[in-house]
Amino acid sequence: MLKLVTDPAMAIAVVLVGMVVIVGLTYARGRRSFTSPAEKATYTALHTMGAAAPALRRGLSAETAAAAAPLLRELLDCRAVMINGEDGEYLAWDGESHHHAQGIVDQAAKVAGSGQRVVLGGYDVDCGRPDCQIRGAVIVPLEVDGAVVGTLTALTSSATAARFGLVRAATEVARYVSTQLELAELDESRSRLALAEVRALRAQISPHFIYNALNTIAANIRSDPHEARELLIEFAEFTRYSFRTASEYTTLADELHNVERYLTLERARFGDKLQVRLQIAPEVLPVVIPFLALQPLVENAVRHGLASKPSGGTISVIAEDAGAECVISIEDDGVGMDPDKLKNETAESHVSGAHVGLGNVHDRLRSAFGDDYGLIVETERGAGMKVSLRVPKFRAGVRAPAQR
Repeated sequence: MLKLVTDPAMAIAVVLVGMVVIVGLTYARGRRSFTSPAEKATYTALHTMGAAAPALRRGLSAETAAAAAPLLRELLDCRAVMINGEDGEYLAWDGESHHHAQGIVDQAAKVAGSGQRVVLGGYDVDCGRPDCQIRGAVIVPLEVDGAVVGTLTALTSSATAARFGLVRAATEVARYVSTQLELAELDESRSRLALAEVRALRAQISPHFIYNALNTIAANIRSDPHEARELLIEFAEFTRYSFRTASEYTTLADELHNVERYLTLERARFGDKLQVRLQIAPEVLPVVIPFLALQPLVENAVRHGLASKPSGGTISVIAEDAGAECVISIEDDGVGMDPDKLKNETAESHVSGAHVGLGNVHDRLRSAFGDDYGLIVETERGAGMKVSLRVPKFRAGVRAPAQR
């Protein structure tokens, strides 16, 4: 059996689990009250950090900065907080004395350019207003992969605080914000990679299949116009689905519909030499899977399993309910192949198109659901091939597009 099976996000997952454990233990030790001020402060800080994370995980913009600024000010316990972009541009302000914003914009631009923290006090922040309580400020750069993407400013009514305690606090909060922004960039990079993988897979959809499908339709135009019309509709729907741009995910139901369209077109060409067996548990139809995860596996079975077998054969597509997971298998009783040869070809599938993107599908499954997921391939010469995969019924962030 050939099994085609260090995630940066794992580290943050461990941190979040640790946070949950700390809060859970605090809660379990006494629901009525916290046992110490330090315990209460720890809980408050963790809760506030967790509340700010969703906005920051969407990247740095005016919208996300406005959502995070009040929470960051609560975390820093200061008079005001300002968040600026990579060139010092104004993104968000929360707190009093907003008239200091323009002065901070100018200073933030310098910090963004140098990457060095700046502490302001005295004449640097004196606005001349007797009712203004701002006496100091700390401006800290926000970094993603070593590049400054913005700044965080904490403003205080105590020049002493600005030079001591607030400096450390602002630095640590800026480090936390930077970590969330790095994760946002990672999410975006993964999304771009997944879309690139889908584009590569589309390019690998067999030109021979398209050519043969159109030839089959053309051959039926005179002998069976009704059949030709039905096949043309199936072909149009197949291409519409395969080249859509709505999402990198889809439902199992939609993917199976596209598989059926593909098999209808292939059966019109192969006739009785191609038999199909579908065994689908209805309860798994809403499960979300990567877009074009199954059709390439079925095409692989037809092209490399049955097309080379003179007597043809049967393709079985089975989807079963397995508790928290859905187990899917595509099996053929075709010619099979040497497992070592398959392993070598699969490693180059993104480049050569060999076996219609088995490696592509494998990589996208692992990207979507984690390293424990992927394709398991069983094959031997003359013994056909079975490709199996597991997918969780639910995974945070993995959603199919809304139906129109």
